[in-house]
Amino acid sequence: MKEALKCARKALAEGEVPIGAVVVADGKVISRGYNKRTKKQIATAHAEIEAIEKACRKLKSWRIPECEIYVTLEPCPMCMGAVLNARIKKVYFGAYEAKGRSMTAELAQSNLVNHTAEVEGGVMEKECAEILSSFFSSMRERLKK
Repeated sequence: MKEALKCARKALAEGEVPIGAVVVADGKVISRGYNKRTKKQIATAHAEIEAIEKACRKLKSWRIPECEIYVTLEPCPMCMGAVLNARIKKVYFGAYEAKGRSMTAELAQSNLVNHTAEVEGGVMEKECAEILSSFFSSMRERLKK
């Protein structure tokens, strides 16, 4: 998760919502991603999507069942769809989606694409939540001016 937080800090430095993700195979980080929606002006430029796409290219397969993904914020439904489509075996996430819109556990076990994934939330939760809270607090302060 520390590596995913480094990615989130990179997003923060670029003015993006600070969310980072890494894909791990055999205990080694094989790809990284961070939120780039504002920079790219593309709705799907989430950290998880970036990391999964890079991992698939590196492993030369759209199926990467030997992999796990670490992400600083509970994945949205689109990103969980990508996790399931890539056949990733386990998702670790830090901060919980505060508004409860993610449906992570439900999607992980839904078997929608003939695959399920394990999910473990709250990994380094405080650190992951803090970077997001700070970002949104700063953004609200800027908007007041």
